[in-house]
Amino acid sequence: MRERTYKLLKLDQQIFQWINGRLHNRFLNFWLFHLTHLGGATFTISISLLAWAFAPLSWSITGSQAAIALALSHIPVAIAKKLYPRIRPYLAIPETHTFRNPLSDHSFPSGHTTAAFSTAFPFIIAFPEMMPLFLGLSIIVGFSRIYLGLHYPSDVLAGAVIGTSVAVMTVAIWS
Repeated sequence: MRERTYKLLKLDQQIFQWINGRLHNRFLNFWLFHLTHLGGATFTISISLLAWAFAPLSWSITGSQAAIALALSHIPVAIAKKLYPRIRPYLAIPETHTFRNPLSDHSFPSGHTTAAFSTAFPFIIAFPEMMPLFLGLSIIVGFSRIYLGLHYPSDVLAGAVIGTSVAVMTVAIWS
């Protein structure tokens, strides 16, 4: 069991170093630095509440579901960050590329990725034709967290699973 865990952690670190190191270029630096904010609190809370308050009824209901899923999804994130206090990769791996004002709290799971997926999935369920847009942006947010040196791939995967699960449960209970 320990050897398998070690191998998974090593693979996680290798994938991180490939994304964070070998893929770095000016184009991605610019776009991913800005697109990562689509998973931030300001954007996800604002977009959910604006849809809830001002959009037509079907979008308004979905906005309320997204806002509730967003709020609920951060309960397991907060618990996981306390139970598994993982150091962010830019603090653990000296050659990591990172950007100005990086976060210094615990890495596991990715809160930005959780927020992106928990906000996107109610819209994906309600408007399946919009899935490429919402899912694509959520994946970009997750990828950006690795690229920017803030999370390991497993942090991002856990955030995507938490966000998606909470959103699907929120919509299912709503119905």
